Amino acid sequence: MDLSIFIVSLAALVIPIVMARFRINAIPTAVAEIVTGIILGKSLLDTIKITSSVSLLSNLGVILLMFLSGMEINFDLFKKKDLPESKQSKINPARIAVIAFTAITITAFALAYILKLIGLFNDVMLAMIIFMTVALGVVIATLKEKEILSRPIGQTILLTAVLGEVIPLLLLTIYASINGGNAGRLWLIVLLFLVAIILLRRFKQPYQWFNKISKATTQLDIRLAFFLIFTLVTVAERVGAENILGAFLAGMVMKLLEPSEATMDKLTSIGYGFFIPIFFITTGVKLDLKSLLANSNALMLIPVLVLFLLLAKLPIFLVYTRNFNKRNSLAGTFLIMTTITIVLPTLEVARKLNAITETQSDAFILAAVVVCILGPILFNSLFRLTKEDKIKQRVVMMGTNVMTVPVAQELHDNWYDVLLVTHKKENYDTYKSKVANLKLINSLEEACLEKAGVFDCDILVAGFIEDDLNRKIARLAKEHGVQRVIASQERPKPETIKKLINEKIEIYNIFNVQTSVLRALIESPSILRILTDTKNGLFEVTVRNHKYAGQKLMNLDFIEQMTVSRIWRNGKWLVPHGNTIIEVGDHLIFTAKGEDAERIREELGRRN
Repeated sequence: MDLSIFIVSLAALVIPIVMARFRINAIPTAVAEIVTGIILGKSLLDTIKITSSVSLLSNLGVILLMFLSGMEINFDLFKKKDLPESKQSKINPARIAVIAFTAITITAFALAYILKLIGLFNDVMLAMIIFMTVALGVVIATLKEKEILSRPIGQTILLTAVLGEVIPLLLLTIYASINGGNAGRLWLIVLLFLVAIILLRRFKQPYQWFNKISKATTQLDIRLAFFLIFTLVTVAERVGAENILGAFLAGMVMKLLEPSEATMDKLTSIGYGFFIPIFFITTGVKLDLKSLLANSNALMLIPVLVLFLLLAKLPIFLVYTRNFNKRNSLAGTFLIMTTITIVLPTLEVARKLNAITETQSDAFILAAVVVCILGPILFNSLFRLTKEDKIKQRVVMMGTNVMTVPVAQELHDNWYDVLLVTHKKENYDTYKSKVANLKLINSLEEACLEKAGVFDCDILVAGFIEDDLNRKIARLAKEHGVQRVIASQERPKPETIKKLINEKIEIYNIFNVQTSVLRALIESPSILRILTDTKNGLFEVTVRNHKYAGQKLMNLDFIEQMTVSRIWRNGKWLVPHGNTIIEVGDHLIFTAKGEDAERIREELGRRN
């Protein structure tokens, strides 16, 4: 056994333990691993040697890092949502991100040229690529921690970071081809993308079948992932592209195959659990601080590079402030300044091409480490959730009567933002002192409803006495893109019920509710007590927190405070047991005390 591999493995194990013990949350783990590598490497203790075995594991680490970076891209953000104009957000994350990154590109080029003019670094294209890069993995982890990944500002920051990883990677491929004497073969890179498309089309259908026949001893999903990696890395090297581009494309193909959360967790565990920490630690091992400190020109380069890495992303603030508040725009700008993941492979490529000296490369790495520490710290200290970000689900209830008013009063304030709407002045005067948020509108015409913001909600309940009116309101709500629509139908015809169900409108009526309660009272009195208990109750939560994807039910931190009775997944009811694996999108039906249920719903339902 190679002693250096043992030391690196031990360091990879100890680093997160130490960080957790001393609550070092502001510094990304990758930075801590690089710093540990500097301490254990030739700069200080010199206990780790870059042997062939360590080098092989490090190379696999950077390939898996790029593969997982490709899997981080959320392609749904680039899709145009099929919503009416009234429901479409005025904020377009994709457009803002493109404008912001265009500003970054222009600034990065200007700064790279200034660096050449002052005589500190002559390669303009290489410097520009480095100034443009964004650490996508660090950005995603920080956004998840703040629980804003699904919010407009979170999506905007994420898309800007995606561009800050994809575009520099493509430019690096072009740069390597030109400087490596392969400019004439640059067109062959098209073959790499062609192979990626063929693999995607070839495995799109079989992948779904793989999930059905996969066993613990076969793990077909993981085998396919590594097949994609090595296929595209091999093709990339044969056509003169960088292997990291092939790995990145493999990650994108895997993402488009729509793997389960369990598969993504397994791949993440393999990468960040072993190979990627070795890459970051060996990066620090290779740094030669002694030579760097002895070179006055290189030493002068570090503060300039830190300044330029920060300045390159500063125009983002001007773009973001046109759509978001100044405080959060500044916070987002600092987070986008974070750069490390693409910088390291970029410098490795440059060193292989002899386009940069070892000392200059070390200066760039140290500058990137400094910025990677500053970015998340400044973001976390500045960012504040806005009122819009804190709202859970918006519910609009149409009509004021003995059914809607009590429900509006009892819906949990921390889970729902409820608006009760009526068009009758006498009802408004009767209930305005009993309902916290009651609105009077002039009529039930579409224009009036739209102006009153009735359709700006997640759930709409049409609770008038008249069935025809409820059907009309429900259909209008669906046309305006309301996600869930519930309509009261007291005397519906069978064909009417069928039509409403086909239109994805949920229906209820007082007769069915009363008969169901009476049957429950006779057959299952305990269930009725659960439903009517004010301290303990039956609850439902949709799992949105990726933190719990792939976990066994029995391993949940709060499983002792809840009893899960059913899980609704992919149109089917599952009977849960301790070993049931949770997936994002699962609907958990559970019983718990009211105060515990609030915490459980908050934790499992949190978007990240």
